[in-house]
Amino acid sequence: MPVSSRRHHRSDQQGAPRTQEERRAETQGRLLDATVECLAELGWAGTSTTEVARRAGVSRGAQQHHYPTKMLLVAAALEHLLEGQRLAYEQAFNGLPDSERNVEGALDLVWVTFREAPSLALMELAMAARTDPTLRELSIGVNERVVEVILETFHRLFPVSLDEQAADTLIRNLFATLIGLTLQNSLDDDEHGHQAAVLAQLKSFARLLIPAD
Repeated sequence: MPVSSRRHHRSDQQGAPRTQEERRAETQGRLLDATVECLAELGWAGTSTTEVARRAGVSRGAQQHHYPTKMLLVAAALEHLLEGQRLAYEQAFNGLPDSERNVEGALDLVWVTFREAPSLALMELAMAARTDPTLRELSIGVNERVVEVILETFHRLFPVSLDEQAADTLIRNLFATLIGLTLQNSLDDDEHGHQAAVLAQLKSFARLLIPAD
């Protein structure tokens, strides 16, 4: 089941004319979506404000009005991405059959989410930050924010399962493992089934920690 935060912004609406705030929100949404696409496809180095404006279908002047620098644009796009991914994930989990709405189903959805373009965009940024000091602070903050979002979502879905400290360590362990699995998957698409085997073992451990009932 795909989990995507991609929003479809309409260029026109029927009925009453849109307010200035609605037009502003639509333009910003298109710019942020286009930024995420660029990061996933082109990486940090290949992402430019010119390319983002082209993909968003807005003028360079409009792009600079909303986000004067590339760094401000990317920072806003990442927060936009995380919120969209969180909402999409919880909707997908709630849509699972009763028999799959458990910790195993939750992990399956997390694995799907990590392999989608928005999550790959986050990893592209982290890799670029390794050799770009200007990106490091932003990337560290984003990584912490990702862990926070996963942890908050975990507590909502499984509120009486683990204490806060144990859950924090578990989520950080899971986050690090899935990053490694995702990088491997981007190279071989799990040709030999190794990533599936690791995920199956994670789910076995998770069943022990968080029983289905």
